[in-house]
Amino acid sequence: NIPAGFMVYTSIQDLEGIVSHSVDRGAGINQPKELVRQYPGTVLQIGLYMVDALDDVVKGRYDANLRALSRWFKAVNIPVYLRIGYEFDFPDNHYDPAAYQKAYRYIVDFLRKEGVKNVAYVWHSYGHVNALKPFTDWYPGDAYVDWFGVSFFSPGMGELEIIARQAREHQKSFMIAEATPYGIGVSGGQKSWESWFRRLFAFVEKENVKALCYINTDWESLSMFQGQGWGDARVEENPLIKEKWIAETGREKYLQYSPGLLKSLAFE
Repeated sequence: NIPAGFMVYTSIQDLEGIVSHSVDRGAGINQPKELVRQYPGTVLQIGLYMVDALDDVVKGRYDANLRALSRWFKAVNIPVYLRIGYEFDFPDNHYDPAAYQKAYRYIVDFLRKEGVKNVAYVWHSYGHVNALKPFTDWYPGDAYVDWFGVSFFSPGMGELEIIARQAREHQKSFMIAEATPYGIGVSGGQKSWESWFRRLFAFVEKENVKALCYINTDWESLSMFQGQGWGDARVEENPLIKEKWIAETGREKYLQYSPGLLKSLAFE
């Protein structure tokens, strides 16, 4: 089966897989251009990496990349969900809130000025309680955010429900921007389903999640994640998980790939 959409990553510094060649930095090859070519009529969700680049973005040092990115967006002419500086509150990203807001707004303003119409801008928290500052410190403003997003790795993570509530209060659509059964995987079958997958889909129902992006990979096969306990998240590797996954995502509320998918998303 063809998914309704794909999630990929690139950086403001190099635009890997979009302008420059595709590379593998240890988490697998990301090939946005190839996916768009191979699966026309699907949507794309992109994580835009900006670590250590916030000030340079605002100073215009990546304007050439942003111009190239805007040309590519317009050329592919499909819905794109752009997570600008994804997981902005993840401590390892060390995004200063004020600098992050400025860079986020700069990118949105730039793409809008270039006439990009097919991109939705996603403000994506990693979903944990940040002991130093509230996640709202990074908020760039309602005029710059189309979607709120979270990562769903461990059920019951600190701020998932809080962020969902904030999305409702700001009247923004809400997505699970990254999801994977961290430390659980699929090998446990029913136990895995009950401890993670069932809770994922319950959260989707309870919080009116409008988009779900699942990372379907064997984390141990990726060099940068080996030995960290992420496990094997490939649903096809466990017959019970696969059966239940297909049954759940086959429900009417989940959009499937079809020639009319983009029309159903009100994208002409």
